[in-house]
Amino acid sequence: MPSRLPIQDICAGLLSSVGTAIRYWFHYTLVAFAWLGVVPLTACRIYKCLFTGSVSSLLTLPLDMLSTENLLADCLQGCFVVTCTLCAFISLVWLREQIVHGGAPHWLEQHQPPPPNAAGQANEAQAPGQGAADEPPAAQPAPADPPAQNEAEPEPPDVPPDQGDDPELEEEEGAAAEDADPNNGAQDDMNWNALEWDRAAEELTWERMLGLDGSLVFLEHVFWVVSLNTLFILVFAFCPYHIGHFSVVGLGFEEYVQASHFEGLITTIVGYILLAMTLILCHGMAALVRFQRSRRLLGVCYIVVKVSLLVVVEIGVFPLICGWWLDICSLEMFDASLKDRELSFKSAPGTTMFLHWLVGMVYVFYFASFILLLREVLRPGVLWFLRNLNDPDFNPVQEMIHLPIYRHLRRFILSVVVFGSIVLLMLWMPIRLIKLLLPIFLPYNVMLYSDAPVSELSLELLLLQVVLPALLEQGHTRQWLKGLVRAWTVSAGYLLDLHSYLLGEQEDNDANQPVNNNNNNNPPPGHHNNNNNPAPAVGEGLHAAHQAILQQGGPVGFQPYHRPLRFPFRIVLLIAFMCITLLVASLVCLTLPVFTGRWLMSFWTGSSKIHELYTAACGLYVCWLSIRGVTVLLAWMPQGRIVIARKVQEWTLMILKTLVVALLVAGVIPLLLGLLFELVIVAPLRVPLDQTPLFYPWQDWALGVLHAKIIAAITLMGPQWWLKTVIEQVYANGIRNIDLQFIIRKLAAPVISVLLLSLCVPYVIAAGVVPTVGVTPEMEILMQRRIYPFLLMVVSLIGILSFQIRQFKRLYEHIKNDKYLVGQRLVNYERKAARASAVPPPNPIPE
Repeated sequence: MPSRLPIQDICAGLLSSVGTAIRYWFHYTLVAFAWLGVVPLTACRIYKCLFTGSVSSLLTLPLDMLSTENLLADCLQGCFVVTCTLCAFISLVWLREQIVHGGAPHWLEQHQPPPPNAAGQANEAQAPGQGAADEPPAAQPAPADPPAQNEAEPEPPDVPPDQGDDPELEEEEGAAAEDADPNNGAQDDMNWNALEWDRAAEELTWERMLGLDGSLVFLEHVFWVVSLNTLFILVFAFCPYHIGHFSVVGLGFEEYVQASHFEGLITTIVGYILLAMTLILCHGMAALVRFQRSRRLLGVCYIVVKVSLLVVVEIGVFPLICGWWLDICSLEMFDASLKDRELSFKSAPGTTMFLHWLVGMVYVFYFASFILLLREVLRPGVLWFLRNLNDPDFNPVQEMIHLPIYRHLRRFILSVVVFGSIVLLMLWMPIRLIKLLLPIFLPYNVMLYSDAPVSELSLELLLLQVVLPALLEQGHTRQWLKGLVRAWTVSAGYLLDLHSYLLGEQEDNDANQPVNNNNNNNPPPGHHNNNNNPAPAVGEGLHAAHQAILQQGGPVGFQPYHRPLRFPFRIVLLIAFMCITLLVASLVCLTLPVFTGRWLMSFWTGSSKIHELYTAACGLYVCWLSIRGVTVLLAWMPQGRIVIARKVQEWTLMILKTLVVALLVAGVIPLLLGLLFELVIVAPLRVPLDQTPLFYPWQDWALGVLHAKIIAAITLMGPQWWLKTVIEQVYANGIRNIDLQFIIRKLAAPVISVLLLSLCVPYVIAAGVVPTVGVTPEMEILMQRRIYPFLLMVVSLIGILSFQIRQFKRLYEHIKNDKYLVGQRLVNYERKAARASAVPPPNPIPE
């Protein structure tokens, strides 16, 4: 090969690379246009056409598809529609799997004709179903409970869920399969080739489906996605909406629905409710005339609509009710009224409902988390009336499928009453007591004031970057809460002689003892003995697991306890004591952090009003630090004075080092970074040349903190270089093993030096060198204001040129290897004897 590549070879390689890049660019542009343009735009235009309500819109649909009006808005709305349809499709497939593997409800299977070999299958299922058959009559579910009746016998352990006489699979075999032998479906399933399906699944990858592999097969997938969107919009949105619309208009409720500002959503839900009632009526009629196939199809459609409505109620309506009830009960805390909430709802109904739903969802989440914490403390069986969310056998979708509507309605009303009572007890009553005892404490200041001497941005950054991470990343808070709950439980147990009921006789050994059903070991009222049914074996499959779920009315385990005299009266006293404790705890949480934060903020801001979010966060942080310090001292107390003095010395030294590092890393570097960003980006864009820019150190520091966190995150995600190595080492050391010298020498000094040079060198050039040349004052101002963006542009160009030079070197090597490289050979690396002899060996170890 020549020592240098000829120009012709370089040009040919460049043209080949450019051609390949152009070809890939065209292909990926077509992929992006199809998936991000055609699919969402088609979904949006079809959606608007169907809901316009006129025949002319159907006739002009092809022209509307080609219209260029509101392209961006329609594409964004179409993306939302496509997402909803895909989620609905995935949910339907998943719900079908739940019905197939978990078993359909009893009312859907009770008219099914038994297959000829039912006796043989019953004998096979006798072994795994022996536990259910041998239960006493008291353990059997009530006849009015269809789900429990459905799960009388589990599947045989040696038959997979997708084989045998599965009703769902038999329905899918077709009409011809019904007249044939019922075992034909199982025989067909036994004869299918799994390798062909695996090969098809391996061929259809995400790259091939989306078109990222370079082929044009994705156009067929685009067509199917558009067809699926149209079908789902027509079936799951258009039909229920118009059914609900005709019903609302016919009943005369149109004005009330329009006044809700959510006409489309409410009308669609009404349509789904009427559709569910129609489906269950048609299912009953089909059962009367013995149309088995139609009866099952209508029953499955009813289950789909029922589960969808229950999901909307559980995830949408219930948190919304909790959020509005929280807002209503806390109106006096913010000096607001129902009229204010009505005006805010009319001005922005969507935002108001979303915020209330979000608040309610957070409340439900923390309430459930507290119940899980209670289960860790209390004896198994105390909270028998609440579902255990940590139970691996708990499946809410199976309950939605099997349990009747009236039980879901009863559970919903009970949940609303319980959650609403807790809000009254822990929010409304403490607010009334605070208004009575401390009239000047409320209301909270929740308005932003422009006359505050401290920038709101700085306080927000302190809250988001310092306070909340310190409170959320510590696991001590949960342990403290668990310790308080245990202490309260022990105290209440000994005061009311309910220690055995709340915590058990022997917390360490009772888990392995059998349950004694004598007078002194009675479970709570309504707690059945079938709660101690053994868990199904692994081979019994999901069917037996769901049977165990539905037959359990309480917790999985139950420990015996001693029942004292006047047990109901003691339980009433326990509930009253619990209510008083919750009331006092709520009073402390509503007053102590805010009072502490107001007192501390008064030294900084004077008499100016600050948003209560900052005062509460500051007070909560100080209270957390105080409790943390007290707990640490209490843990050190048994070790003696010498150990305490040594620990205090170590912690003092560590705190001093942390303060120095915080001053450099969280103070100086963000301030310099924010000032540099202000000079390079903000000031040239916002301040004209005839005005003088003003710099606010607090705001520059706050923005610098944000920029520093972003730069650190990008650095940690990027390639390996010295800054990433240093930051990873600092993170690995932590606060307890903090290395002050390493941080100053490797991190703070280089970064501060670069930032100071970036700030000082342009200023020296603009304010010191340029005036000596003899330019006009206007040119001096122009240089002072534009030298920072100019130097940024120069640095950016240098970086781009260096990157392009490296890329050209790689392209040069690629062209050279393609044209002249014959082959490559792997050679073992052996250290040369001369180099090894030049290095003096270490001291030999005598043998």
